[in-house]
Amino acid sequence: MIRTENLEKHFGKLHVLKGVNTSFSGGEVVSVIGPNGSGKTTLIKSILGMVVADKGKIYFDNKDVANDFSYRHHIGYMPQIGRYPENMKMGQLFSMMKDLRKSSSTLDEELMNEFQLKTMFDKPMRTLSGGTTQKVSAALAFLFNPKVLILDEPTAGLDPLASEILKAKILKAKSEGKLVIVTSHIMSEVEEMADKIMYLFEGNIYFYKTITELKTETGEEKLGKAIAKIMTQQAHA
Repeated sequence: MIRTENLEKHFGKLHVLKGVNTSFSGGEVVSVIGPNGSGKTTLIKSILGMVVADKGKIYFDNKDVANDFSYRHHIGYMPQIGRYPENMKMGQLFSMMKDLRKSSSTLDEELMNEFQLKTMFDKPMRTLSGGTTQKVSAALAFLFNPKVLILDEPTAGLDPLASEILKAKILKAKSEGKLVIVTSHIMSEVEEMADKIMYLFEGNIYFYKTITELKTETGEEKLGKAIAKIMTQQAHA
């Protein structure tokens, strides 16, 4: 569904992506993890078309996306921190997004309803708590029924009930054949949701394996311990 070939990106003298080759398929949840500055955000923003790579190619459904941003209509994006017009009411925001997208697909308002956002449509965005703003971002990401969902730290700031609702929605999207790419620092949540782990380190893919493979190779039952063991083994190799 999404493939990158030799993706490279510099910011000044900083070499952020160093020839990243990878692919993501429908019907799976992939968690992209790694330390701060590893290239996670740059990779995601390159796929989204928000950052233009210096070298390499990105393919969506086997089509080179260079100079053609129509593929982005098939992606729902949830940023870690959503920033919206402060004086706009929540209901106006959803109406505006619907007008801008003019999507022919059936709208998916499940999260909007589960989070009871319609009861807050008259509230200006500036008055919302961080957690409610996250709910808005999540509902917008799923609203246009996209084939691909890219969710950056999706449960950050959510209360426990809202987190469970969102995680269930992510797993439902996977069962519908959609691709879900998630970044998260919470290994217990990654273990609940993800099929595969991509670990980025200093602009390179350190490993890209299924959770089952990671646990089998390390003999560890917990994902966090399995990853720590691999990193320790590599450091001493």
